[in-house]
Amino acid sequence: MRIGVITGSGSYAWPHLDDASDETVGTEYGDVPVTRGRLKGTEIVQLSRHGAQHHRLSHQVDHKANLAALRACSVDGVISLTVCGAADAGAAPGSLVVFDDLYFPSNRLPDGSPCTWFTAPGEAGRGHWIFDRPFSEPLRRALLAGAEGLGVPVLAGGVYGHVDGPRFNTRSEIAALAAAGVTAVSQTAGPEVVLAGEAELPLALVGFVTDYANGVAPEPEPVEALLERMAASKGVFAELVGRAVSGLEAVEPAGFVYRFGS
Repeated sequence: MRIGVITGSGSYAWPHLDDASDETVGTEYGDVPVTRGRLKGTEIVQLSRHGAQHHRLSHQVDHKANLAALRACSVDGVISLTVCGAADAGAAPGSLVVFDDLYFPSNRLPDGSPCTWFTAPGEAGRGHWIFDRPFSEPLRRALLAGAEGLGVPVLAGGVYGHVDGPRFNTRSEIAALAAAGVTAVSQTAGPEVVLAGEAELPLALVGFVTDYANGVAPEPEPVEALLERMAASKGVFAELVGRAVSGLEAVEPAGFVYRFGS
């Protein structure tokens, strides 16, 4: 079993990998640095969506290159990790959310183009991604099992809301997202979910709540509290992934792609 791990803000290098080695994977969308290693007997291919020292802000992340690199590495599934702000007061800062639904109505990449692999009329394999839930249930179950006894609160489901960055959202924007059922928001994971789905690549998404988004709490916390939780997320994510991949035997994608042509 080989699992891709996409890390975000605060988790640029992945700890605890055995036999870790860095390499650059060339794709038609650009070169992507990855780290290969082993974790609890499972092969891991880790990439940082922002790059070292947060080289790319959220509107500069090249999602197609990242997913193409993981596909080129022949991963069997992907665990995507993100720090996020809670739009739902029930998602307390310091908790994990193993998402089971997605709110990404714009379906756009950071450059404004449609979020899809299928860009040319008539191209072989073009189609529609059809699903009930957009995340791989076997991967979700493994993450939920791994979260047991981790020592942090865990929400077993929730709606991930993708928002455009790099700015944070206004109170009215968060209120609208909350009214749509969004649990927590961040600025990067929506395209990863869609591109993995169209590639029929199993993916699960986990969020670590660093703060309440604007207007959710009666009073905003100091920014230092957000930064402290972001720093803490790296260790929590590393422990969670290690537990989840230990003994992982099979994964399956969410839904299927109804394809036209051959």
